Amino acid sequence: MARAAGDPLATYKAKRDFKKTPEPTAKRARSKGNSFVIQKHAARRTHFDFRLEHDGVLKSWAVTRGPSLDPSQKRLAVMTEDHPLEYGKFEGVIPKGEYGGGPVMIWDRGTWEPIGDPDAGLAKGDLKFRLHGDRLNGDFVLVRMKPRKGEKRENWLLIKKRDEYAGDGNEPTEEFETSVKSGRTMDQIEHGDSAVWSSKAKAQKKTPKPKPKAKASAGTAKSRRSRAAR
Repeated sequence: MARAAGDPLATYKAKRDFKKTPEPTAKRARSKGNSFVIQKHAARRTHFDFRLEHDGVLKSWAVTRGPSLDPSQKRLAVMTEDHPLEYGKFEGVIPKGEYGGGPVMIWDRGTWEPIGDPDAGLAKGDLKFRLHGDRLNGDFVLVRMKPRKGEKRENWLLIKKRDEYAGDGNEPTEEFETSVKSGRTMDQIEHGDSAVWSSKAKAQKKTPKPKPKAKASAGTAKSRRSRAAR
């Protein structure tokens, strides 16, 4: 994906109306850090946004099937626009009709360290790194694929390297379905905790209160006393 000269967040700003979306506004950070975040995003298609902090922004890829800990799996990772660092804290709902409309969950977060020169790796299309996250750890590589004729998007492959954290058939996105930030599911994020609690409350049937007994008429009460006196 082509980057705007001078402002790495120009594309991010151009795609969003910040009067309508709760997403963070575009601001490039001056400080250098090494955070990473993976956000589960239920837009038109559910995918996982993989973001690495570098040069004051979050370098971003949309991983269609999510990251795998199985080295035999090569997951398609489409490079998207750079995001501001504040986006790494974002969990909520992008309104329908807006770019990327749908719920966003912080699925994993932590720090990363490049293996080798990260600028050279990005330029070459062979970025090696190590993750220290709540759910993902160990060595990975992002490899840029050769573009097809007329293809505009930049396709990469996210691959787990074989180490102590790797495992054949190990698919953490199938194992973990809640946010590492709030513990919520995608449904709870989308509809809000109050909506979830409300639906549960409705599902619980309340025991109906017994109807008050009708008061006996004076004639009926007199008849009962007469029978009791016999």
